Amino acid sequence: MANLSLPIEERDLTPNQVARLDKRRNRGFVLMVISGQFAIISVVLLLWVWQDLTYAPGWAHPVFYYFLFSLGVTCFAGLTGAYMRRGAPEF
Repeated sequence: MANLSLPIEERDLTPNQVARLDKRRNRGFVLMVISGQFAIISVVLLLWVWQDLTYAPGWAHPVFYYFLFSLGVTCFAGLTGAYMRRGAPEF
């Protein structure tokens, strides 16, 4: 009998499909860890963004650009990782 606590699309999977599902979820978890690490970097860069925008001349705002990059990586990796981890947990 199928496990009724699983989503409908995961109830009748073959062993190979289960292995692919586990690999997908592990990659999603790795992306979520990367997102968390970049979130910490974003918080640290946020401490210097205002100073960079205030005192750097012209378009030369490297800390601001690093901040935008790390914020983008945080959002992209977090959303992609959460999407890849969808479904019922392993245990």
